[in-house]
Amino acid sequence: MTKPDLNKTEQAAIAAAQDFASGYLQRNSQTWEQERHMPREMFHEAAKAGLCGLLVRPEHGGMGIGTSALLKVMEELSYVDMAAAFSLVVHNNHVRFIDKEGTPEQVTHYLPKMLAGEIVGAFLLTEPQGGSDAAAITTSALPEGRGYVLNGEKAWITNTPHADLLNVFAQTNPDAGSKGIASFQVPADTPGITRLPAYDMLGGYAIGAGGFRLENVRVGEDALLVPAGQGFRAAMAGIDIARACVAAMCVGLLRAGLDTAMPRLMSRSAFGRPLAEQQGLQWQMADVSTSLRACSLLAYDAARLIERDGAAPEAAAHAKKFATEAAFAGLQACMQAVGADGLKQEFPLARHLAAAKMAQYLDGTTEIQNVVISRALQKAYAD
Repeated sequence: MTKPDLNKTEQAAIAAAQDFASGYLQRNSQTWEQERHMPREMFHEAAKAGLCGLLVRPEHGGMGIGTSALLKVMEELSYVDMAAAFSLVVHNNHVRFIDKEGTPEQVTHYLPKMLAGEIVGAFLLTEPQGGSDAAAITTSALPEGRGYVLNGEKAWITNTPHADLLNVFAQTNPDAGSKGIASFQVPADTPGITRLPAYDMLGGYAIGAGGFRLENVRVGEDALLVPAGQGFRAAMAGIDIARACVAAMCVGLLRAGLDTAMPRLMSRSAFGRPLAEQQGLQWQMADVSTSLRACSLLAYDAARLIERDGAAPEAAAHAKKFATEAAFAGLQACMQAVGADGLKQEFPLARHLAAAKMAQYLDGTTEIQNVVISRALQKAYAD
């Protein structure tokens, strides 16, 4: 993707992401990982940089950038901290959801503060018993008077520690299956909501993964964002973009891996020769470079198809599957090339390796991508 492919607003968004990553994220990411917590301040700082309204229409105060530009923004942020980048993409997707589907009252009430990073969004779809089977959610939303009563539990929710507004997907009619799923906008301090502790994970603590429990949570009719019959489709509508974004994030991780490993190989010697002249290491880094190139091509090709056709499930699945596997393998190779020093906190490689593993689960596991690709194959050969 070259600059002529982008308008001035999109170029400005990418430049803002580069500055935010090389400045604020670079200064703080390692500390957040050591403390196992990212402060709420990150959203305020991101908002100052214009990174909380990337997908919102300009007439509502956002930047309104396209899919390719969004991927490039996430690539630049992930070069320093993929977990923080993912927390921002979830917030941006929630803001986009309200901008696109919200009533005038919801847009007026929530959008300005979300754009300012004062209200943090979260997407509550996944449940403990369901995992990848998003249509099988059991959280219920039963009509009561002029509103609904919500009961259930959500798991693996990004931004759990800081979320103020919850985009809750709930089943209004169990007999209707996915057609009974609706979306509700629920403030996190509504009585009956319990914010569960963030998970103790391998790494990637800036993502703030955790859960929420909803017990007899009463909301009014005005909380409904997307009605039954449209809720599940709306939830899945952004999945291709999300998967392409994860692939672009892996591009950022691999770039960081090479940029860490190669200067070390160029400046150090062993057995009388520079490490960069050792064929074994040369070929390992050549493989990483090839993977980086392939990941970038797959990710931005998926973005191009999404922009052209509105959806690209097979291309997005190929991109996410390949990029997450390549990033994990490539970062392992970069760590090995750096030697034992790669384990030290002064290098980002261990943190990036944990992020690459996390990427294999985000927005559908590798196995789910294989399901999507297999279905596309069968359809192609059945026609």
